[in-house]
Amino acid sequence: MQALPLAVMALILYVAAASWQGLTLTRRVPPRPALVRSFTGLGLLCHLPLAIGLLGQGDSLLPGLSTSAVLASGLAVLVLLAVSLFKPVLNVATGLLPLAGLTLVLATGLPSPERASGMTPGIALHALSSALAFAVLAIAAIQAVLLGIQNQALRHHHIRGVVQSLPPLTTMERILFELIWAGMALLTLSIASGFLFLDNMFAQHLAHKTILSLAAWVIFAILLISHHWLGWRGLRAVRWTLGGYAVLLLAYFGSKFVLEVLLSRG
Repeated sequence: MQALPLAVMALILYVAAASWQGLTLTRRVPPRPALVRSFTGLGLLCHLPLAIGLLGQGDSLLPGLSTSAVLASGLAVLVLLAVSLFKPVLNVATGLLPLAGLTLVLATGLPSPERASGMTPGIALHALSSALAFAVLAIAAIQAVLLGIQNQALRHHHIRGVVQSLPPLTTMERILFELIWAGMALLTLSIASGFLFLDNMFAQHLAHKTILSLAAWVIFAILLISHHWLGWRGLRAVRWTLGGYAVLLLAYFGSKFVLEVLLSRG
């Protein structure tokens, strides 16, 4: 099957799952986590073949923009499905799944690189840990948005609607920091493996990614340290999480977009 029809099918399934979970959040339909996971899983079955097909392509050591976007969004959905079996994070699907579907559809229209010989195990470790870090922290960012909405509503004594459908505030905060800790571990592995297995992390085509990735690492490290020692939480934690993720988004996709799309240097 061609890439675009498969991507569109994944988008439809993701939107269906996200819509039901969104209606659950607004208390318009009863919770159906099995239904949401089923639609999400079917969408992932359409998503992953595109990621696997792209992963062995590229004219450089690291995956290009389309490959990185498809792989990272697919891993984010996979991680969300897995974590939702143990933690109440399925509400993140309302924001994550439509974004993953749109990313997949848009990525199929980006220039396709020529097939190359593939990556070494060390480079593969760097690429996979980078994608996983991005995926986990993407879930953390959407969790932070939900936490911010909940926090603001409770401050203004609005206890109906979405707030009633979310887990308690303390649970939401605990899950947020658990996700950030996991994402930080993966981001640390990504940066360390990059320095170990790439010839020069500050080469011209990697400098922006390296500097911004290190900046994101510092932001998340400050947040975790301050949460532990200074008790940072609530809206401050939300702002730092979203700020760190914004920097990471620029690190992973900003320079790739400029080089591969704007400057047509795939």
